[in-house]
Amino acid sequence: MPAPTTAVRSADGTEIAYELHGDGPGVILIDGAMCFRDSGPMRPLCTQLDEDFTVLLYDRRGRGRSGDTEPYAVERELEDLDALLDALLDSTGTTCGSPALVGISSGGALALRAASRLGNRIRAVAVYEPPFMPEPLTAAGGEYSAALTRALADGDRDTAVELFLRRVGMPEQAVAGTRQSPAWPGMTAIAPTLAYDDAVLGDGRVPSELVASIVVPVLALAGDAGPHMMQHGAREVAECARGGEFDVLPGQRHDADAGVLAARLRAFLRS
Repeated sequence: MPAPTTAVRSADGTEIAYELHGDGPGVILIDGAMCFRDSGPMRPLCTQLDEDFTVLLYDRRGRGRSGDTEPYAVERELEDLDALLDALLDSTGTTCGSPALVGISSGGALALRAASRLGNRIRAVAVYEPPFMPEPLTAAGGEYSAALTRALADGDRDTAVELFLRRVGMPEQAVAGTRQSPAWPGMTAIAPTLAYDDAVLGDGRVPSELVASIVVPVLALAGDAGPHMMQHGAREVAECARGGEFDVLPGQRHDADAGVLAARLRAFLRS
């Protein structure tokens, strides 16, 4: 039977929808760009983890069944995670213990910001391929940010999504095909949240001081079957963290297999 959806009210009054699965130590899953509970990698990952953990699956603001309140600021999403952490602890009591955070892609960047803020209220943080870029590529990131800002200011959600798809390496022919697919309306519906992920990533560099301030263990993962550049962010995060660990998942790309990812996460979170 599916877990019921409930909601927590964040500090600015925005309702954030979530559900709880499983039993055991708590884990909060944090999606990346264009993803939410029913569109992206986290529900399959939740299914892999909920035999061993109490997994909180939620829609980031502006997506799925969560609300949104303007103006956006990264601080609002950190407040959302504050509220979700409280809700998880209220629901599980002492059986959950201090939860861990798990973020994929730009959700990993948000997880790191939250881990720095939450301190010992969490027990660990794990990220998969946070898309931080090496210095030579940050200029292209700035160009993307400027173009995305213009498109969203003009209300041109189609262009905003196209910009994102090109940014993540989708070929032009595939972008055109995606525009004609049944998924396109759902993608344009949450196009404004692309700016949220862009803000979370900042200037595109690893926020070394922020990562160094995290007081709990940090696991940074990447796959070895995608562009080698995608390992950069994870490597740098592990090097900057006080208790950082880097690992590569053989045969995995940015859309890692949920079972493979869960096996590595399970070993880390159990330790």
